[in-house]
Amino acid sequence: MEIDLTGKFALIGGSTSGIGKAIATRLAESGASICLMARNKSKLEKVVNELDKSKNQKHKFLEVDFSNYSIFSKKIKSFFETNHIDILVNNTQGPAAGGALEKSIDDYQSAFDLLFKCAVKTSLLALSSMKDKKWGRIINVASISVKEPLNYLVLSNSLRSALVTWSKTLSVDIAKFNITINNVLTGYFNTERLKQLNSKKAEKLGIKISKIEDTIKETIPMKRFGKPEEYANLVCFLASDKSDYITGTNIPIDGGYMKSL
Repeated sequence: MEIDLTGKFALIGGSTSGIGKAIATRLAESGASICLMARNKSKLEKVVNELDKSKNQKHKFLEVDFSNYSIFSKKIKSFFETNHIDILVNNTQGPAAGGALEKSIDDYQSAFDLLFKCAVKTSLLALSSMKDKKWGRIINVASISVKEPLNYLVLSNSLRSALVTWSKTLSVDIAKFNITINNVLTGYFNTERLKQLNSKKAEKLGIKISKIEDTIKETIPMKRFGKPEEYANLVCFLASDKSDYITGTNIPIDGGYMKSL
């Protein structure tokens, strides 16, 4: 299946590394113009220059810190005063790991700002021009933990679940404009985020990180971690007109890890 996103403009969060970068790369290869969104300017400059420009795309970047909602809110509002996008990929860094008995109410508030408010704010701003065009795609990078919570990721479990249910509600209201919104439930992927989580777990247990990784892989039917490029292929499909009739869904990409339907 050939996907052509020529003429489309995509705003992609967390796009200087890992899954976000792979998504930006794949969408650019399909002809989309990209606006990268992340907090490290030097990384943004590097990645934006690496993106495919063979179809005369115009790429740019927006330097933002998702963990500071008040500043983020002002920057993203200013961006949409002069930019109109077709595709939005909501993706941020994850909150700190930890269990339900370890987190304070302030921790939950910070995670709410990071995982819920940033995505909702950006989506609502993007919808204005999408409704005018009668076409749009919103894709949320979520987690398998919204269906099968992971005890050591209570903040992620809780607030990503809020975003997923909000998205389902929104999908009903925007479908008549030919705008879709879908959630991708992320399994174990070979990213820096996973390495950080596994490293912390290995340190806590006093064992090698390779032991942690091998144990996780044994729980995955495919016996390996996912590749960011595989994730990007799914998002590219959801961002295209090939997925016109798919909205309000939660799509796992996890190598068969989840036990639930």
